[in-house]
Amino acid sequence: MGADRTPVAVVAVDGARGSELADLLREEGALVVAVVSAEAPAQAAVDAMSGRDAAEVLGALARADVLVVDGDRDALTADLVAMCDRFGVRIAALCAGPAARRAAGVFGVGAHAPDATARELLSGAPATLPAAARQRGRVIAVWGPAGAPGRTRLAIELACELSRDGRRVGLVDADAHAPSIAMATGLADEGPGFAAACRQAGRDALTTAELSRIATPLGEVDVLTGINRPSRWPELSHDRVSAALERCRDWVDDVVVDVAAPLERDEEIVSDLDGPRRNAATLAALAAADLVVAVACADPVGVARFVRAHAELRAVVGATPVRIVVNKTRTATLGIDARGQVRRTLERYTSARDIWFVPWDPKAADAATLAARPVAHVAGRSGLAGAVRRFVGEAIEPPAPADLVRRSRRSAEPSTLLPRRARRDPRTA
Repeated sequence: MGADRTPVAVVAVDGARGSELADLLREEGALVVAVVSAEAPAQAAVDAMSGRDAAEVLGALARADVLVVDGDRDALTADLVAMCDRFGVRIAALCAGPAARRAAGVFGVGAHAPDATARELLSGAPATLPAAARQRGRVIAVWGPAGAPGRTRLAIELACELSRDGRRVGLVDADAHAPSIAMATGLADEGPGFAAACRQAGRDALTTAELSRIATPLGEVDVLTGINRPSRWPELSHDRVSAALERCRDWVDDVVVDVAAPLERDEEIVSDLDGPRRNAATLAALAAADLVVAVACADPVGVARFVRAHAELRAVVGATPVRIVVNKTRTATLGIDARGQVRRTLERYTSARDIWFVPWDPKAADAATLAARPVAHVAGRSGLAGAVRRFVGEAIEPPAPADLVRRSRRSAEPSTLLPRRARRDPRTA
């Protein structure tokens, strides 16, 4: 916008705050052509509105220089961002929390505090975040549909691979239906684990020191084991899981969370009681995630289940990036060109552009199961381990440099301070 041109704005914020922002923008000399509900522009972008309403919103956006919109996942969508790019409209998102700021960052739009001034919104000045917030760890959720796509095995291998460069990694079992990380890795599940972290978080008493105390080491990965009895699932409430994972960001550089398959919210429809929900842990972990790794099994049933559940996953995670991994890839169940068949199916029914494949490697998987250790520890040169290594290098963006202060807990462990090639190879143990 030129210095002598009156900026044109559209405000998409619900309630009295929308009218208040419009008045503030007018006081700064802007021309506010429309004040609409928060979700109206996103609905217009996908033709969800009908008749004159959609035409008015689209007409206002076509004239605008800036769209001030709520940063909620239902209001800030990929379709809206694409439409604003076509119209040449800059988006100023009002982000109330870390999840909204991460979503705005994914779309490349400006993230502003809910109480941002009109001048900041018009100028496009980026929101200034505390240094501590920029250095906090990230949450990576590993999800897969019903069945046995291998999400727990992938979560374990991802955590081990991420820790190879000296980063501190936490592995969390948040599966409220069938937790299995402890059994798969030979760890005792009688300890407090993630349930204890959730209880402490519910009392606002969870600290990084407490997380280090209750975690169980698995090589260079710290593990918070899951519940040891299915009846304990009420301990993993939505608020507790959210608070615990938020504290984990200060504890390690990467938090890999294994979650259950079900995503249904039906229990909230049939009951008006404010009680615990069986799927709350999964939904909370996915909402807190910076990245979701979605695991599909490479057989006809597994692919069909994944396609059907993928739409529901996208509805839950919103703008959070999703990386698709097809596990147990083999020709025995799909015939010739198994990868090509799966790729074409997922591209057609899920619009997936990038897909990674992990081969069916029963020798490595069986060796890991027999030893109750990660594949990376017992068969580091196997095809399975190599595929996971390639996936991490290509699909998981390198995070910001780790804060060395957070590594102080390991300063007493000499092995973690040695160069990588000088460490002991678990395969020779």
